[in-house]
Amino acid sequence: MGGKRRTNPAGSTNSFRGDVLRVLGVLKVGTGDQFQRIGAPHLSYRHTDKDTPSKQKQARTASHTGALSDMRKHGLTENGGSATTAESLRNLTTKGLQAASHELRRPVTEMGSTARGAGSSGATHPIAVNETVIAMLRPKANLARMTEDPAEVRATAKAAIDTPDGIGTIASYWTEVPLPATGTWNAPGKGGAQADIVLTAPQDKVPLLFIEVDNCHETAEELADKLVPHQTTFALL
Repeated sequence: MGGKRRTNPAGSTNSFRGDVLRVLGVLKVGTGDQFQRIGAPHLSYRHTDKDTPSKQKQARTASHTGALSDMRKHGLTENGGSATTAESLRNLTTKGLQAASHELRRPVTEMGSTARGAGSSGATHPIAVNETVIAMLRPKANLARMTEDPAEVRATAKAAIDTPDGIGTIASYWTEVPLPATGTWNAPGKGGAQADIVLTAPQDKVPLLFIEVDNCHETAEELADKLVPHQTTFALL
């Protein structure tokens, strides 16, 4: 136990470090709150006895915060600035991106960038992309991980579980993907664009979906122009 503590001083487990790698491997930059909501949604129903929403969030995200601390020690993640909500942003290093490729079972060539510097201006667009992914995933708590929780906590989680399912798993998503309107997926040519989200979830009858997320900073005409490379790419498939 002492050796494990020296290796991971924050006391994080393989499970929570794996959560961070899988989520950051897809989202590229995010907050501890987003990692927890995707990776361990059962924690969202705990700590309601804390005095304030801020303290509740601090408690339910503590395990992923510890994982991030240990992973930073190992050179897998780094601090990426702050979101406009003042929450700390984290992104993977090159070493972390390689580790995430193993977790997601994707070639490193499909992992994209480390998103270093994305938080220098609050990362409003990446955060909006992340929230879109979460809204589509609709992460559900695993009741098997809540056997020791009070009955009322389990009942609240069960009510959420009974709502309609989301689409795919975190491994079904890619973000900031260059589209090969010309060229290839590995070497997109000029005249293309980036899809904010690419979703492939054939198990949910969604073989391929490109998603554009707008922060209301572009005109309707600009958004329409961005959809042309999407249409061109679909025609080539």
